[in-house]
Amino acid sequence: MLTYLAAEAAEKGHNPIIPAWEEIVVGTVAFAVLCFVLMKFVFPQMEKTFRARVDAIEGGIKRAEAAQAEANELLEQYRAQLAEARTEAARIRDEARADAEGIRQDVLAKAREESDRIIAAGNEQLAAQRESIVRELRAEVGTLAVDLAGKIVGEALADEARTRGTVERFIADLDTAGTAGGR
Repeated sequence: MLTYLAAEAAEKGHNPIIPAWEEIVVGTVAFAVLCFVLMKFVFPQMEKTFRARVDAIEGGIKRAEAAQAEANELLEQYRAQLAEARTEAARIRDEARADAEGIRQDVLAKAREESDRIIAAGNEQLAAQRESIVRELRAEVGTLAVDLAGKIVGEALADEARTRGTVERFIADLDTAGTAGGR
């Protein structure tokens, strides 16, 4: 097809590389109209779009910075609350330890008191039993002594007052000998 156009242009005596002046005028007018439409309608719309996009990006950055600052503030509050909670927990543990130690001391004191009371009651009971056993033994030893003395002497010591006096004297002698030997 190019060859056909080149042949037609050669018949007219026209150079195919240099366009005709009519084409230059029409091309210039069309270019001017296109530039006018672009500058009047398209470029302002594109500028608005770019400006909106820049504002959105800058606003997003500002919102992100504000969110970051708020997150940092919340993080600091959280750390402060955590430190406060740890301090409170340590205080509660210390109080619990002190309370436990106080309770332990109270329980030990009560146990010592109860132990002392039980020991004292046991000692009193032992003393009472000892006195009772000593009385029983004295009576029995006295009776055995009188029976033995009666068999040795050959007569019965029937007089109770005399028997009792003899037994008391014998026991007193035993007590005197026991305390003198114990010293």
